[in-house]
Amino acid sequence: MLYSEKVMDHFMNPRNVGEIEDADGIGEVGNAKCGDIMRMYLKIENNTIVDVKFKTFGCGSAIASSSMATELIKGKSVDEALALTNKAVTEALDGLPTHKIHCSVLAEEAIKSALDDFYKKYPDGK
Repeated sequence: MLYSEKVMDHFMNPRNVGEIEDADGIGEVGNAKCGDIMRMYLKIENNTIVDVKFKTFGCGSAIASSSMATELIKGKSVDEALALTNKAVTEALDGLPTHKIHCSVLAEEAIKSALDDFYKKYPDGK
């Protein structure tokens, strides 16, 4: 099978879909080559990610990667979220096909972009 059960589950039943109206950080990244676009929304209290939502326009692997990435950082500290790698996302999904690894890279970049936005709004944290 090309995709793991976890990839299929997160694609068919993505977690944390939507947007946060008063988000503390919003990041948007895209890959022009494949057309995937991800937007991450973070709600941060006491340096902890208390809520995270995403909107992804893209393939099943991009949606699954976004969903898994939000699960991996929810409830974690800002530093832990910054340390999340695409490799960790891929491993949590029980792997992705080689030509879909860029989807997990996008998820990592979307989180870092949202955290960058957070630090611009709140240079001393929140």
